[in-house]
Amino acid sequence: MLLTFEVIAEALRGRICSGELNPGDALPTQAVLMAEYGASSLSVQKAMALLKQDGYAISRPGKGAFVAHPDAYTDGDSGDEEAGNTSVGGTAARVEALELALAETLDQLTVLRARVEALEAGDAERDR
Repeated sequence: MLLTFEVIAEALRGRICSGELNPGDALPTQAVLMAEYGASSLSVQKAMALLKQDGYAISRPGKGAFVAHPDAYTDGDSGDEEAGNTSVGGTAARVEALELALAETLDQLTVLRARVEALEAGDAERDR
């Protein structure tokens, strides 16, 4: 018998694989999933962590979780492990998530830098 977080993760994985949810689509929010499955916030968080770990989802800070691009996930049965190659199932999704987080951080830094410069300019005006 599957645990609640596994049920949620499996259901979302099914929606992704069936094409109901496409790459770049927003995944349901925590509140929606809690209501839909009668689950706790912890169960939903664990389900999302599992999807991210497996490369099916990525997080965009301040925006939510989204379906990763298809090359980011595999079914885990590719046989690459037998050939001595480790599966990179979630690597592309992790790189994409890091790139998105970095881009958002840079945007935030630009905004903060502009605010600091505006404040400094205001202080310089008052000192005159």
